Amino acid sequence: MTPLAKLISISSIFLGTTITITSNHWMTAWIGLEINTLSIIPLISKSHHPRAIEATTKYFLVQAAASALLLFSGMINAWHTGQWDITQLSYPPSCILLTTAIAIKLGLTPFHFWFPEVLQGSSFTTALLLSTVMKLPPTTILLITSHSLNPTLLTSMSIMSIALGGWMGLNQTQTRKIMAFSSISHIGWMTTIITHSPELTLLAFYIYILMTASIFLSMSTANTVNLPTLMTSWTKTPMLSTALMLTLLSLAGLPPLTGFLPKWLIIQELIEQELATVATIISLLSLLSLFFYLRLAYCSTITLPPNPSNKMKQWSTKTSTNTLIPMFTSLSISLLPLTPMMLTTT
Repeated sequence: MTPLAKLISISSIFLGTTITITSNHWMTAWIGLEINTLSIIPLISKSHHPRAIEATTKYFLVQAAASALLLFSGMINAWHTGQWDITQLSYPPSCILLTTAIAIKLGLTPFHFWFPEVLQGSSFTTALLLSTVMKLPPTTILLITSHSLNPTLLTSMSIMSIALGGWMGLNQTQTRKIMAFSSISHIGWMTTIITHSPELTLLAFYIYILMTASIFLSMSTANTVNLPTLMTSWTKTPMLSTALMLTLLSLAGLPPLTGFLPKWLIIQELIEQELATVATIISLLSLLSLFFYLRLAYCSTITLPPNPSNKMKQWSTKTSTNTLIPMFTSLSISLLPLTPMMLTTT
């Protein structure tokens, strides 16, 4: 892919995202989502590998179906209410259709099937965009319409997503698939609380983007596509492996790292909303995700002596030239002291 084509694709992604998150009309929101879908397709298929072409085809078909459902939901609501405003969603069938469409776009269970395969067929940079920027427009629509959606349906889908994200990630060896199931699990945490506290969902989403960007950039720099290559990364870039380990522990939600903050606040809010049973279930299900996060963190810090049998490179203390990695890693592990400030603002 030429630099000009890549620039146009990335610019179009941010243009489509901006159009969707700033619009109140169903048609303009749908146009923004379509611009996003058409812009990311060249980035997924740029390697021309059969796996990349397969991922591109799956992504296009799934996203086209989700966009059609979303537009159909807006048309039915406008037909019955006379309003094209997104905030005026009140017709129950439209609410169910919209929930289904957004669940497909976000990869929520039971519409998760496409996400791990698409991420596996993409490069690390494209997988980062799919896991973060591409989830912002549908999440924004979900936030705008959260007052009209069915809390029971969203809670059921979120619990299934947390369970499946943890369970399916246990036996994976490909790092991009592990991050895909991690994304499914985290999106489940966000949708659990969205009808009760949209601001908390937005905070969790921002922190998720921060941690996921740090991990994908670190893996891309070290070229760790699976667990065996992850286990040899320490002997090549020990500083980068240490940063990756700390960010993985933060993504797992272990205190006193940043990732503990959204889970703590979500559980607290659920208890205040008299949903202690839901808080207990998702807390127990997060232990499944904790297992494979700890496995990744352990693999990233394994030290093997450089001898002729394993043909390891000599230890190197060179740091990455990507200045975003230390910045994102620092924020991913050190934002927990800001919790009192966030509690007063929310």
